[in-house]
Amino acid sequence: MQRLLTDHKNITSTQIEDIPAQVLEAGQARLKLDSFALTSNNVTYAASGFAIGYWHFFPTGIDGQGLVPVWGTAEVVESNSDALAIGTRLYGFYPFADELVMTPEADGHGGIVDAAPHRAELPAVYNRYAPIRSGEASEDHMRALLQPLLATSYLLYDWLMDNDCFGATQIIIGSASSKTGLGLCKYLAEQESREYRIVGLTSARNKDFVLGLGACDQVLTYEKIAQLDPQPSVYVDMSGNALVKAQVHSVLGEHLKHSSAVGISHWDQFQPQTVVEGVKPQFFFAPAQIAKRREEWGPGVIEKQITQAWKRLATDASDWLDVQLHDGIAEAAKVYDALAKGTANPRDGHVFRLKRD
Repeated sequence: MQRLLTDHKNITSTQIEDIPAQVLEAGQARLKLDSFALTSNNVTYAASGFAIGYWHFFPTGIDGQGLVPVWGTAEVVESNSDALAIGTRLYGFYPFADELVMTPEADGHGGIVDAAPHRAELPAVYNRYAPIRSGEASEDHMRALLQPLLATSYLLYDWLMDNDCFGATQIIIGSASSKTGLGLCKYLAEQESREYRIVGLTSARNKDFVLGLGACDQVLTYEKIAQLDPQPSVYVDMSGNALVKAQVHSVLGEHLKHSSAVGISHWDQFQPQTVVEGVKPQFFFAPAQIAKRREEWGPGVIEKQITQAWKRLATDASDWLDVQLHDGIAEAAKVYDALAKGTANPRDGHVFRLKRD
C-alpha cells in the first residue's frame, strides 16, 4: 500500500510511504482506488484536521502524521463481508492512499456505511459510500471534482435562503475563485428575482477569472475591500484569511449582519483568535445543514436536491474548469503542495488515476 503522510503541524510537509497491505478481518473489505480529485478543499481538511476531526477518519498509527481525506472512486478487490461484493465500485471519502480497508454495512437506502469503530462518532455524511456503475472515466472525474465542493456551495445557498439571508441585501463571498466560492456565486445568481447583490472577493491574480464567471454583481480584489458598499451584508468566508476578515468587519461595521467561516484555503493566514469588529464569525458546517433538512424533509430529499444542483452547474463546467489528469501518488503530492501554497490555477481541476496490479 502506498500513501502520502502529511505533518499535522506543517501541512506542506509530506512524504510518500510504502507499507504492507492490511490483513482483512471478518466483516471487512479492501477497496483499491481508481481515481481521486484534489482541490483547495483538501487543504481545508488538513488545516482543520483536529478542529473538525478530519485526521481521525484514516489513522496512520504514526504520531504527528496524518492522511488528508480525498473524494474518489474505488473498487472492492477483496471482501470478508456479506454487505459488499468483489467488483463493486464505490464513490466516497478515501485516504490519500491507493487503498482503504473498511467495515461495510448497508445503510438501508442502497448505499454503504463504513462502520469501523473509530468512525462511529465522526460526521455521518463522510462515512457514506455510494455504489456507482462502471461507465466513462470522465464521469468519475467530474463527480470527484465537483460533487463535494458544489454540495457545500448548494448547502450554503440553502442555508442562506433558510435564514432569509439574515436580512442582508448584499452577500459577500471571500475567495470567490475557489470552486466552493464560485459555486455559491452561481447558485445565488440563479434567482431571477432576488433582493440581494453578489460581491466576490479575490486576489488580483484571479480577478479576471471571477469576472468571467458572470455570477457576481461586483468583483473586488482584497486590496479594494474599503470599496464595499455599506448596506446590510452577509460575509461568507472561504479563505480563512484573518486580515481580510478583519477588514471586511471594519469596513461594514454595524451593516454586517452575519459572518460565516467555511473554508481555510488561506490556511497560513488563519488566526482564529483574531478579534474582529461587530458580529462574531460563526463556523458553517455543511453536515449540520444536511442533518437539519433530513429532519425537516425526510431522508433523501436534500441529497436529491444536491445531486440536481451540482449536475446543473457541471453542464457548463468547461467554461470555468480545465480537468488536468495525472497518474500516481507522487504526482498528487506535487499538486497538493501547490494547492497548499496557493500557487495553483483556479481553472484547473486535478484528478489522479492510480494503476492497479
